Amino acid sequence: MDRIKRLVIMLLILITAVLSGYSQGTITSKYTPVDPELYAEITRADSLMFAAFNAHDLDGLMAYFDEGLEFFHDKGGLSDYRQTKEGFSALFRNNQHTGLRRDLVVGTMEVYPINNYGAVATSQHRFCHREGGKMDCGTFKNIMIWKKGNNGWKVTRVISYDH
Repeated sequence: MDRIKRLVIMLLILITAVLSGYSQGTITSKYTPVDPELYAEITRADSLMFAAFNAHDLDGLMAYFDEGLEFFHDKGGLSDYRQTKEGFSALFRNNQHTGLRRDLVVGTMEVYPINNYGAVATSQHRFCHREGGKMDCGTFKNIMIWKKGNNGWKVTRVISYDH
């Protein structure tokens, strides 16, 4: 039965990656999830969070962040939940017609459990928008700390770097 459960979890991971539009570039990694079920949960939450980002759904996006959020950005510094929400709001408002989107770079997501708290996830993501009539894209790194609570998974810390 455990073998079937592991196969189902691995299939869910693959389906999540394909259905969430993770099509911008691929990195081959030797990473094997320590906890495949946790990996599936976090990749699904990440996928849904950025589906809201790509739809420019501010409330849907912010639902994945804890109100005690600390968002560290190598260029922008530290922001809290309110400042992060204001930043995303301005970003969406200023990019209404640019095709702004985020895609996970396939093969970069790694998830590790944090005992009695949740998980840490590292990945690379590609942000693209139209500028000057052509697509302008950049690939950046991030670390997210996820906490599992009564309302599901929430991001409590973000470190976004290598911009």
